[in-house]
Amino acid sequence: MESEPKELSLTPEAALTYLRGAAQKLLARSGRHALGIAGGPGTGKSTVAEELVAALGPVAAYVPMDGFHMKHSKLEGLGTAIDKGMPHTFEGGAFADFLERLRMANGPVTGPRYDRSIEDTVEDAFTVPATTRLLVVEGNYLLLATAPWWRIRALLDYAVFIEVPRDKVRARLMVRHAQANQGRFTEERNRAHVERVDLPNYDTVMRSKPRADAAITLITER
Repeated sequence: MESEPKELSLTPEAALTYLRGAAQKLLARSGRHALGIAGGPGTGKSTVAEELVAALGPVAAYVPMDGFHMKHSKLEGLGTAIDKGMPHTFEGGAFADFLERLRMANGPVTGPRYDRSIEDTVEDAFTVPATTRLLVVEGNYLLLATAPWWRIRALLDYAVFIEVPRDKVRARLMVRHAQANQGRFTEERNRAHVERVDLPNYDTVMRSKPRADAAITLITER
């Protein structure tokens, strides 16, 4: 890992081209490898990751961190449901265990995903086939140096940090919450969540940027 990430400013299309190049370098090696795509909430990293997997075809599999949110019932029991989305509301150790298992697996492995429409995780929501050679791992906290997240960086052969300006992130997240909640929550509630949880998460994730191999600032109108 480089001491400082390679800094790039790219359109989403150019970023995808760059990531395809990075992926092909990993695929040129024998065995199974992992390419990490990190960044704060609302930066578009999940879209980039899914597009990369689609471009690479069956050789690659999408592995989202979001499936390791703590169950909502557990958060309510702990009294931390209001913090949902912060690092301490994830099963970070279980996610690291899952990645270790994926790196070594000889057969198909199923994994969970987070469903925003129900605001909870769904078990066995995707399958990584035995033939997969590249894991495209995506999530906010892949590069954090705090426990238990520190374990994840060592499991990534190449890590890319996706960045979008904070003001654009705020606007995107307001739209996301309104669409995902389908009117169940007020605009005021959504704004409070963005300001109290999402944007502090963005700031936390930004501090992990130096642990990436490359940092891409996406050039977008919105």
